[in-house]
Amino acid sequence: MRHRVAGVKLNRSTAHRRALFKNLVTALLEHEVVRTTDAKAKELRRWGDRMITLGKQGTLHARRRAATIVARRSVLKKLFDEIAPRFQERNGGYTRVVKLGLRHGDAAALSVVELVERAGAEKTTQKKPQRRRDQAKGKAAKKQEPAAPRRRAAAG
Repeated sequence: MRHRVAGVKLNRSTAHRRALFKNLVTALLEHEVVRTTDAKAKELRRWGDRMITLGKQGTLHARRRAATIVARRSVLKKLFDEIAPRFQERNGGYTRVVKLGLRHGDAAALSVVELVERAGAEKTTQKKPQRRRDQAKGKAAKKQEPAAPRRRAAAG
């Protein structure tokens, strides 16, 4: 029984699994979005949230703990200087997993893991502009003129 055992094994050895998630966490913090399989995405969400929590603490000890997981110094600096301050008011839930569908070739379920408050994303609540086709349908519906019945041409 695996009661209260956290994490997934993903059919990998401990060292391989740890290296995989170190690389995925580094990529997530660097690019703020990563595309991977569903199982890896769900586990990556745990690792990523933990790193952002360390970034919010901002202590030297937290920086050293994060440095054991984040592979590059530039990404570690970005975590503590840019990403963590963005989430200062939020209590957990820093990442989002969006399912994409199946991968061609092996039909593996793919997902995107992204930071909830990304740097490039703007908060807008404006309505999307209508496409031309939809506008044309709207104009046609406004006219609503009864069409004359069509007659078939007599064959013969």
